[in-house]
Amino acid sequence: MSPYIWCLQFTHLSPQTCFVLVDDVDVDGDTNNSQQEKEEEKEKVVGYVIGTPDAHAFAASYPRYIKEVLKSPQGLADVPPPKQLDTLEPWFLPFPVPSGEKKNNKKEKSLKINPESLAQHAYNPRWLVLQGPEGGKAEARKKEMVDTWRAMLHIDLLEGYQGQGWGRRMIEQFCEAVKTEGSNLSGGADYGRGVYLGVAGENTKVVKFYEKVGFRVFEGGEVEGGVWMVRDL
Repeated sequence: MSPYIWCLQFTHLSPQTCFVLVDDVDVDGDTNNSQQEKEEEKEKVVGYVIGTPDAHAFAASYPRYIKEVLKSPQGLADVPPPKQLDTLEPWFLPFPVPSGEKKNNKKEKSLKINPESLAQHAYNPRWLVLQGPEGGKAEARKKEMVDTWRAMLHIDLLEGYQGQGWGRRMIEQFCEAVKTEGSNLSGGADYGRGVYLGVAGENTKVVKFYEKVGFRVFEGGEVEGGVWMVRDL
């Protein structure tokens, strides 16, 4: 289900701001692999950066993604439509630890991701990219961020390729595309002051990297258990 939430809508609606990093490996001298295997190894995808130059225009065009991707036969099989889109379900659900793993004679509880919430995010761009936790300061701060820094990105890079400048180059490629190429979203793109991103709570070690490439922390993300960051363009 994850590709339908974090990836496919960006490549479908805004391909001009989606890039992959490929390691062209020289395998012609390897006699142990078939020709097909060699061709596959020659283009090893080791990272990507995806996003949109205008989260609001992206949300406005989202019905096309629902129609053409989520409601395709494969999409319906992979992501069953949510039961309702009026109230956002919790991201996590508690579930008991198996009895064989009881500690101190107490049945402790753990958490699992709620598939209904995942489906809701896949079908609703407001929850996916525009809106923070409902109510209070956090919601207002998320709105302020997305209204001001309207472009958004997500980047991933295999560990063996980190620390070599590739992450910086991919981000610069994305930012240049936002500024010069726009997008194919209806109504055009307005990136406002720049770009924003979110860092998951379990991955805050990357905050220093983002700061080195021009991002700064935008207060409020801690309410979601992570970090919000922005960069001026």
